[in-house]
Amino acid sequence: MARKKLNLTYITNDPKRKTTLKKRKNGLMKKMNEISTLCGIESCAIIYSPNDPQPEVWPSDSGVQRVLSRFMEMSEVKQSRKMLNQENLLRQMINKGQQQLTRQRNQNRKKEMTNLMFQYLTAGKIFGNPSLVDLNDLSWLIDQNLNEIEKKITMLQIQEVTPVIENGEQEHMHHVQGLESNMDTKQKKH
Repeated sequence: MARKKLNLTYITNDPKRKTTLKKRKNGLMKKMNEISTLCGIESCAIIYSPNDPQPEVWPSDSGVQRVLSRFMEMSEVKQSRKMLNQENLLRQMINKGQQQLTRQRNQNRKKEMTNLMFQYLTAGKIFGNPSLVDLNDLSWLIDQNLNEIEKKITMLQIQEVTPVIENGEQEHMHHVQGLESNMDTKQKKH
C-alpha cells in the first residue's frame, strides 16, 4: 500500500521529532548497507544529532576514515564533479523542467497546427484570420509531412526492385509493397 505524501517541514513536537529521527536514521543506515552490498561500492554516513554528543557513523570509524581519506586523495575537480549544493540542485531541476516545458509546448503547437491543417483541408479553404506565425508554422508542418512522404515513397521504390547476386549473376527480385511475393520474377542480367 502506498504511503500518503509526506509534508517536509520541521517537526515541532519534540517526542515525535526524536522518534522520526530514530526511524529515519535506521532506514538510512539500512539503505547505505544495501547500496554497498548490491553495487559493491564503498560508502559511509556520518550523522550529527543534537541529542548525542558523538556523531553516529556507518559502517564503522575505520570504514568512514577509509572512505574519507580516499575522497581527500582525489583532485578538487574530481571531488566536486558530481556534488550539488541545494542551489545547484534547484538550478538543475529548473533547467530540466524548462526543457520539458519547451518540448511539451512544441508538441502541443505541432498538434495544434496538424489540427488546423486538417480543418483547412476538410473545408477546402483557409477560414478565419490566421496570423503570420500560424501560417509559417503551418507551412513548416506541411513541408515536414511532404518530406516524410517523399522518404516513404523512395523506400518503397527501393524495396520494389531489389538486386540480388547469386552465383555471380545479378538477378532482380520483385516485391509487392515491400514484401516478397511467393512468385518472385527473376531477371538475369547478361
